[in-house]
Amino acid sequence: MSQEQAGPEHGHGHGSGHGHGHRGGGWRGRVAHLLRPHSHEAADKVDPAMESSARGMRALWVSLAGLGATTLVQAVVVALSGSVALLGDTLHNAADALTAVPLGIAFLLGRRPPTRRYTYGYGRAEDLAGVVIVLTIAASSAAAAYAAIVRLLEPREVTHLGAVAAAALVGFAGNELVARHRIRVGREIGSAALVADGLHARTDGFTSLAVLAGAGGAALGWTWADPAVGLLITVAILMVLRQAAREVYRRLMDAVDPALVDLAEATLRRTPGVLDVGQVRLRWIGHRLRAECEVIVDAGSTVVEAHRVAVEAEHNLIHTVPRLTAAIVHPDPLPDDGVDHHAVLDGHRQDHRRTDRRDACTFQAAWAFPETSDTVL
Repeated sequence: MSQEQAGPEHGHGHGSGHGHGHRGGGWRGRVAHLLRPHSHEAADKVDPAMESSARGMRALWVSLAGLGATTLVQAVVVALSGSVALLGDTLHNAADALTAVPLGIAFLLGRRPPTRRYTYGYGRAEDLAGVVIVLTIAASSAAAAYAAIVRLLEPREVTHLGAVAAAALVGFAGNELVARHRIRVGREIGSAALVADGLHARTDGFTSLAVLAGAGGAALGWTWADPAVGLLITVAILMVLRQAAREVYRRLMDAVDPALVDLAEATLRRTPGVLDVGQVRLRWIGHRLRAECEVIVDAGSTVVEAHRVAVEAEHNLIHTVPRLTAAIVHPDPLPDDGVDHHAVLDGHRQDHRRTDRRDACTFQAAWAFPETSDTVL
Protein backbone atom coordinates (compact mmCIF):
# COMPACT_ATOMS: atom_id res chain seq x y z
CA MET A 1 0.00 0.00 0.00
CA SER A 2 1.48 3.31 -0.98
CA GLN A 3 1.22 6.49 1.02
CA GLU A 4 -0.81 8.00 -1.78
CA GLN A 5 -3.38 5.27 -1.44
CA ALA A 6 -3.68 5.57 2.30
CA GLY A 7 -3.35 9.29 2.81
CA PRO A 8 -6.28 11.67 2.65
CA GLU A 9 -6.21 14.43 0.11
CA HIS A 10 -6.92 17.97 1.21
CA GLY A 11 -7.38 20.91 -1.01
CA HIS A 12 -5.85 23.21 1.58
CA GLY A 13 -2.78 21.15 1.97
CA HIS A 14 -3.51 20.01 5.50
CA GLY A 15 -1.94 16.70 6.37
CA SER A 16 -3.73 14.02 8.24
CA GLY A 17 -0.91 13.64 10.68
CA HIS A 18 -1.30 9.95 10.88
CA GLY A 19 2.06 8.40 10.85
CA HIS A 20 0.90 4.89 11.38
CA GLY A 21 3.45 3.62 9.02
CA HIS A 22 1.83 0.23 8.50
CA ARG A 23 2.79 -1.77 5.51
CA GLY A 24 1.36 -4.90 4.04
CA GLY A 25 4.89 -6.20 3.32
CA GLY A 26 4.04 -9.91 3.22
CA TRP A 27 4.41 -12.27 6.16
CA ARG A 28 7.50 -10.51 7.54
CA GLY A 29 5.65 -7.23 7.77
CA ARG A 30 2.71 -8.92 9.47
CA VAL A 31 4.93 -10.65 12.01
CA ALA A 32 6.69 -7.35 12.72
CA HIS A 33 3.33 -5.67 13.23
CA LEU A 34 2.27 -8.40 15.65
CA LEU A 35 5.34 -7.56 17.73
CA ARG A 36 4.55 -3.82 17.52
CA PRO A 37 0.87 -3.54 18.39
CA HIS A 38 -1.36 -0.94 16.80
CA SER A 39 -2.36 2.37 18.30
CA HIS A 40 -5.45 2.70 20.46
CA GLU A 41 -5.16 6.48 20.57
CA ALA A 42 -8.47 8.18 19.77
CA ALA A 43 -6.87 10.71 17.44
CA ASP A 44 -5.52 7.86 15.35
CA LYS A 45 -9.02 6.45 14.93
CA VAL A 46 -10.71 9.61 13.65
CA ASP A 47 -8.90 11.53 10.95
CA PRO A 48 -10.28 14.37 8.80
CA ALA A 49 -11.47 12.00 6.06
CA MET A 50 -13.45 9.88 8.52
CA GLU A 51 -14.75 12.95 10.34
CA SER A 52 -16.21 14.37 7.15
CA SER A 53 -17.56 11.06 5.89
CA ALA A 54 -20.56 9.22 7.26
CA ARG A 55 -19.19 6.12 5.50
CA GLY A 56 -16.09 6.24 7.69
CA MET A 57 -18.14 6.24 10.89
CA ARG A 58 -20.43 3.52 9.51
CA ALA A 59 -17.33 1.42 8.87
CA LEU A 60 -16.49 1.65 12.58
CA TRP A 61 -19.95 0.40 13.55
CA VAL A 62 -19.87 -2.34 10.92
CA SER A 63 -16.56 -3.43 12.41
CA LEU A 64 -18.15 -3.46 15.85
CA ALA A 65 -20.95 -5.69 14.58
CA GLY A 66 -18.56 -8.04 12.75
CA LEU A 67 -16.14 -8.48 15.64
CA GLY A 68 -19.06 -8.66 18.07
CA ALA A 69 -20.60 -11.57 16.17
CA THR A 70 -17.20 -13.29 16.01
CA THR A 71 -16.80 -12.85 19.76
CA LEU A 72 -20.21 -14.33 20.49
CA VAL A 73 -19.49 -17.44 18.40
CA GLN A 74 -16.16 -17.92 20.12
CA ALA A 75 -17.68 -17.35 23.58
CA VAL A 76 -20.17 -20.18 23.01
CA VAL A 77 -17.33 -22.57 22.09
CA VAL A 78 -15.31 -21.42 25.13
CA ALA A 79 -18.24 -22.35 27.37
CA LEU A 80 -18.48 -25.79 25.73
CA SER A 81 -14.77 -26.65 25.50
CA GLY A 82 -13.13 -24.84 28.39
CA SER A 83 -10.24 -23.74 26.13
CA VAL A 84 -8.35 -20.87 27.79
CA ALA A 85 -6.43 -20.17 24.57
CA LEU A 86 -9.72 -19.54 22.81
CA LEU A 87 -10.88 -17.52 25.82
CA GLY A 88 -7.86 -15.25 25.45
CA ASP A 89 -8.56 -14.74 21.75
CA THR A 90 -12.24 -14.13 22.48
CA LEU A 91 -11.38 -11.46 25.06
CA HIS A 92 -8.92 -9.89 22.61
CA ASN A 93 -11.56 -9.66 19.89
CA ALA A 94 -14.15 -8.39 22.38
CA ALA A 95 -11.83 -5.62 23.58
CA ASP A 96 -11.10 -4.59 19.99
CA ALA A 97 -14.81 -4.54 19.17
CA LEU A 98 -15.79 -2.57 22.26
CA THR A 99 -13.27 0.20 21.59
CA ALA A 100 -15.64 1.50 18.91
CA VAL A 101 -18.32 2.25 21.54
CA PRO A 102 -16.54 4.87 23.72
CA LEU A 103 -14.88 6.27 20.60
CA GLY A 104 -18.22 6.70 18.82
CA ILE A 105 -19.79 8.35 21.86
CA ALA A 106 -16.79 10.65 22.27
CA PHE A 107 -16.90 11.56 18.58
CA LEU A 108 -20.58 12.52 18.84
CA LEU A 109 -19.89 14.57 21.98
CA GLY A 110 -16.95 16.25 20.29
CA ARG A 111 -19.27 17.62 17.60
CA ARG A 112 -21.13 19.72 20.17
CA PRO A 113 -20.27 23.44 20.00
CA PRO A 114 -18.39 25.18 22.82
CA THR A 115 -20.40 26.69 25.68
CA ARG A 116 -19.78 29.34 28.32
CA ARG A 117 -18.67 26.57 30.69
CA TYR A 118 -16.83 24.33 28.19
CA THR A 119 -15.18 27.10 26.22
CA TYR A 120 -12.89 24.72 24.30
CA GLY A 121 -15.76 22.41 23.39
CA TYR A 122 -16.07 18.71 24.22
CA GLY A 123 -13.05 17.33 22.38
CA ARG A 124 -11.56 16.04 25.64
CA ALA A 125 -14.26 13.36 25.63
CA GLU A 126 -11.93 11.44 23.34
CA ASP A 127 -9.29 11.39 26.09
CA LEU A 128 -11.87 9.93 28.47
CA ALA A 129 -12.68 7.37 25.77
CA GLY A 130 -8.99 6.49 25.74
CA VAL A 131 -9.10 5.81 29.49
CA VAL A 132 -12.12 3.53 29.00
CA ILE A 133 -10.31 1.69 26.21
CA VAL A 134 -7.24 1.13 28.41
CA LEU A 135 -9.40 -0.19 31.25
CA THR A 136 -11.18 -2.53 28.83
CA ILE A 137 -7.90 -3.92 27.52
CA ALA A 138 -6.55 -4.27 31.07
CA ALA A 139 -9.62 -6.20 32.18
CA SER A 140 -9.39 -8.56 29.20
CA SER A 141 -5.68 -9.23 29.79
CA ALA A 142 -6.24 -9.88 33.51
CA ALA A 143 -9.06 -12.31 32.81
CA ALA A 144 -7.05 -14.17 30.15
CA ALA A 145 -3.96 -14.38 32.36
CA TYR A 146 -5.93 -15.63 35.37
CA ALA A 147 -7.67 -18.35 33.36
CA ALA A 148 -4.40 -19.52 31.77
CA ILE A 149 -2.48 -19.65 35.06
CA VAL A 150 -5.28 -21.51 36.86
CA ARG A 151 -5.38 -24.05 34.02
CA LEU A 152 -1.61 -24.55 34.17
CA LEU A 153 -1.83 -25.21 37.92
CA GLU A 154 -4.90 -27.39 37.57
CA PRO A 155 -4.70 -29.12 34.17
CA ARG A 156 -7.98 -30.09 32.60
CA GLU A 157 -8.82 -31.78 29.37
CA VAL A 158 -10.07 -29.52 26.61
CA THR A 159 -13.16 -30.98 24.96
CA HIS A 160 -14.83 -30.33 21.61
CA LEU A 161 -11.45 -29.79 19.94
CA GLY A 162 -13.11 -29.67 16.54
CA ALA A 163 -15.31 -26.82 17.69
CA VAL A 164 -12.27 -25.02 19.15
CA ALA A 165 -10.45 -25.31 15.82
CA ALA A 166 -13.56 -24.10 13.98
CA ALA A 167 -13.89 -21.14 16.39
CA ALA A 168 -10.25 -20.23 15.76
CA LEU A 169 -10.99 -20.19 12.04
CA VAL A 170 -14.10 -18.07 12.72
CA GLY A 171 -11.89 -15.60 14.61
CA PHE A 172 -9.49 -15.46 11.68
CA ALA A 173 -12.31 -15.07 9.15
CA GLY A 174 -14.09 -12.41 11.22
CA ASN A 175 -10.94 -10.31 11.53
CA GLU A 176 -10.15 -10.75 7.84
CA LEU A 177 -13.66 -9.66 6.76
CA VAL A 178 -13.49 -6.63 9.05
CA ALA A 179 -10.01 -5.86 7.72
CA ARG A 180 -11.13 -5.96 4.09
CA HIS A 181 -14.11 -3.72 4.81
CA ARG A 182 -12.02 -1.16 6.69
CA ILE A 183 -9.28 -1.10 4.08
CA ARG A 184 -11.71 -0.82 1.16
CA VAL A 185 -13.75 1.98 2.71
CA GLY A 186 -10.62 3.69 4.02
CA ARG A 187 -9.07 3.83 0.57
CA GLU A 188 -12.30 5.00 -1.04
CA ILE A 189 -12.75 7.93 1.37
CA GLY A 190 -9.00 8.58 1.78
CA SER A 191 -8.80 7.66 5.47
CA ALA A 192 -5.32 6.58 6.56
CA ALA A 193 -6.69 5.77 10.03
CA LEU A 194 -9.26 3.33 8.71
CA VAL A 195 -6.75 1.64 6.39
CA ALA A 196 -4.26 1.24 9.26
CA ASP A 197 -6.98 -0.13 11.53
CA GLY A 198 -7.89 -2.62 8.81
CA LEU A 199 -4.29 -3.80 8.60
CA HIS A 200 -4.32 -4.23 12.37
CA ALA A 201 -7.48 -6.38 12.18
CA ARG A 202 -5.80 -8.50 9.51
CA THR A 203 -2.80 -9.22 11.74
CA ASP A 204 -5.12 -9.95 14.67
CA GLY A 205 -6.48 -12.80 12.60
CA PHE A 206 -3.13 -14.56 12.99
CA THR A 207 -3.57 -14.42 16.77
CA SER A 208 -6.79 -16.39 16.27
CA LEU A 209 -4.89 -18.96 14.24
CA ALA A 210 -2.55 -19.48 17.20
CA VAL A 211 -5.48 -21.13 18.97
CA LEU A 212 -5.20 -23.92 16.40
CA ALA A 213 -1.75 -24.73 17.78
CA GLY A 214 -3.23 -25.09 21.25
CA ALA A 215 -5.99 -27.35 19.94
CA GLY A 216 -3.41 -29.44 18.08
CA GLY A 217 -1.32 -29.84 21.21
CA ALA A 218 -4.39 -30.81 23.22
CA ALA A 219 -5.24 -33.43 20.61
CA LEU A 220 -1.77 -34.94 21.16
CA GLY A 221 -2.44 -35.11 24.89
CA TRP A 222 -0.32 -32.10 25.87
CA THR A 223 -2.45 -30.61 28.63
CA TRP A 224 -0.12 -27.61 28.91
CA ALA A 225 -0.48 -26.60 25.24
CA ASP A 226 -3.85 -24.84 25.56
CA PRO A 227 -3.00 -22.68 28.62
CA ALA A 228 0.47 -21.98 27.17
CA VAL A 229 -1.12 -20.53 24.04
CA GLY A 230 -3.51 -18.64 26.32
CA LEU A 231 -0.53 -17.04 28.08
CA LEU A 232 1.05 -16.12 24.74
CA ILE A 233 -2.17 -14.38 23.71
CA THR A 234 -2.20 -12.64 27.10
CA VAL A 235 1.31 -11.33 26.39
CA ALA A 236 0.09 -9.97 23.05
CA ILE A 237 -2.80 -8.20 24.80
CA LEU A 238 -0.40 -6.78 27.42
CA MET A 239 1.80 -5.34 24.67
CA VAL A 240 -1.24 -3.55 23.26
CA LEU A 241 -2.15 -2.42 26.79
CA ARG A 242 1.32 -0.99 27.38
CA GLN A 243 1.23 1.08 24.22
CA ALA A 244 -2.35 2.22 24.74
CA ALA A 245 -1.69 3.25 28.36
CA ARG A 246 1.42 5.20 27.32
CA GLU A 247 -0.45 7.05 24.60
CA VAL A 248 -3.42 7.88 26.85
CA TYR A 249 -1.05 9.08 29.61
CA ARG A 250 0.77 11.32 27.16
CA ARG A 251 -2.49 12.72 25.87
CA LEU A 252 -3.77 13.48 29.39
CA MET A 253 -0.45 15.21 30.12
CA ASP A 254 -0.77 17.36 26.96
CA ALA A 255 2.21 15.69 25.28
CA VAL A 256 2.78 16.21 21.57
CA ASP A 257 5.31 14.91 19.09
CA PRO A 258 8.37 17.22 19.33
CA ALA A 259 8.56 17.09 15.54
CA LEU A 260 5.27 19.02 15.43
CA VAL A 261 6.79 21.76 17.61
CA ASP A 262 9.82 21.91 15.31
CA LEU A 263 7.52 22.16 12.30
CA ALA A 264 5.49 24.96 13.93
CA GLU A 265 8.64 26.93 14.80
CA ALA A 266 10.04 26.54 11.28
CA THR A 267 6.71 27.64 9.80
CA LEU A 268 6.61 30.73 11.99
CA ARG A 269 10.16 31.69 11.06
CA ARG A 270 9.31 31.47 7.36
CA THR A 271 6.46 33.96 7.79
CA PRO A 272 7.33 37.41 6.38
CA GLY A 273 7.64 39.94 9.20
CA VAL A 274 8.59 37.38 11.87
CA LEU A 275 12.10 38.17 13.14
CA ASP A 276 12.28 35.40 15.74
CA VAL A 277 10.11 32.91 17.61
CA GLY A 278 9.44 32.75 21.33
CA GLN A 279 7.53 30.05 23.16
CA VAL A 280 5.46 27.60 21.12
CA ARG A 281 2.88 25.43 22.87
CA LEU A 282 0.74 22.75 21.27
CA ARG A 283 -1.99 20.68 22.87
CA TRP A 284 -4.53 18.13 21.71
CA ILE A 285 -8.23 18.72 22.21
CA GLY A 286 -9.82 15.55 20.98
CA HIS A 287 -8.32 14.77 17.58
CA ARG A 288 -7.50 18.40 16.86
CA LEU A 289 -4.50 20.52 17.78
CA ARG A 290 -4.47 24.06 19.15
CA ALA A 291 -1.39 26.27 19.42
CA GLU A 292 -0.20 29.24 21.45
CA CYS A 293 2.82 30.99 19.98
CA GLU A 294 4.97 34.06 20.48
CA VAL A 295 6.64 35.78 17.54
CA ILE A 296 9.07 38.69 17.53
CA VAL A 297 8.24 41.56 15.16
CA ASP A 298 9.80 44.91 14.36
CA ALA A 299 9.40 47.29 17.28
CA GLY A 300 8.48 50.02 14.82
CA SER A 301 5.49 48.10 13.47
CA THR A 302 2.05 49.61 13.86
CA VAL A 303 -0.68 47.64 15.61
CA VAL A 304 -2.21 46.86 12.22
CA GLU A 305 1.09 45.62 10.82
CA ALA A 306 1.84 43.43 13.85
CA HIS A 307 -1.68 42.02 13.66
CA ARG A 308 -1.24 41.24 9.97
CA VAL A 309 1.97 39.30 10.72
CA ALA A 310 0.23 37.36 13.50
CA VAL A 311 -2.72 36.47 11.26
CA GLU A 312 -0.43 35.39 8.44
CA ALA A 313 1.57 33.28 10.88
CA GLU A 314 -1.60 31.58 12.13
CA HIS A 315 -2.75 30.98 8.56
CA ASN A 316 0.58 29.35 7.65
CA LEU A 317 0.46 27.16 10.77
CA ILE A 318 -3.02 25.87 9.99
CA HIS A 319 -1.96 24.98 6.45
CA THR A 320 1.28 23.30 7.52
CA VAL A 321 0.85 21.57 10.89
CA PRO A 322 -1.32 18.43 10.65
CA ARG A 323 -4.58 18.49 12.64
CA LEU A 324 -4.04 22.12 13.74
CA THR A 325 -7.35 23.99 13.65
CA ALA A 326 -6.58 27.19 15.58
CA ALA A 327 -3.63 29.14 16.91
CA ILE A 328 -3.19 32.18 19.13
CA VAL A 329 -0.16 34.10 17.88
CA HIS A 330 1.11 36.86 20.16
CA PRO A 331 3.41 39.42 18.51
CA ASP A 332 6.20 40.81 20.74
CA PRO A 333 8.26 43.83 19.70
CA LEU A 334 11.96 43.24 19.18
CA PRO A 335 13.76 44.38 22.37
CA ASP A 336 15.49 47.69 21.72
CA ASP A 337 18.26 49.11 23.93
CA GLY A 338 17.58 46.51 26.60
CA VAL A 339 13.94 47.51 27.08
CA ASP A 340 11.90 44.67 28.62
CA HIS A 341 8.38 44.93 27.24
CA HIS A 342 7.15 42.38 29.78
CA ALA A 343 8.62 44.06 32.86
CA VAL A 344 5.16 44.62 34.36
CA LEU A 345 4.70 40.83 34.52
CA ASP A 346 8.04 40.03 36.17
CA GLY A 347 6.67 40.47 39.68
CA HIS A 348 3.82 38.06 39.02
CA ARG A 349 6.15 35.48 37.51
CA GLN A 350 8.49 35.68 40.52
CA ASP A 351 5.51 35.33 42.87
CA HIS A 352 4.45 32.18 41.05
CA ARG A 353 7.97 30.75 41.22
CA ARG A 354 8.20 31.47 44.96
CA THR A 355 4.78 29.88 45.53
CA ASP A 356 5.78 26.80 43.54
CA ARG A 357 9.02 26.43 45.54
CA ARG A 358 7.17 26.90 48.85
CA ASP A 359 4.54 24.31 47.90
CA ALA A 360 7.28 21.88 46.88
CA CYS A 361 9.12 22.33 50.17
CA THR A 362 5.89 21.90 52.14
CA PHE A 363 5.12 18.68 50.29
CA GLN A 364 8.62 17.33 50.90
CA ALA A 365 8.42 18.16 54.61
CA ALA A 366 5.02 16.51 54.95
CA TRP A 367 6.34 13.44 53.15
CA ALA A 368 9.52 13.21 55.27
CA PHE A 369 7.83 13.98 58.61
CA PRO A 370 4.23 12.76 58.37
CA GLU A 371 3.71 13.03 62.14
CA THR A 372 4.11 16.82 61.87
CA SER A 373 2.23 17.21 58.61
CA ASP A 374 -0.75 18.91 60.27
CA THR A 375 1.56 21.58 61.66
CA VAL A 376 3.49 21.95 58.41
CA LEU A 377 0.37 22.15 56.28
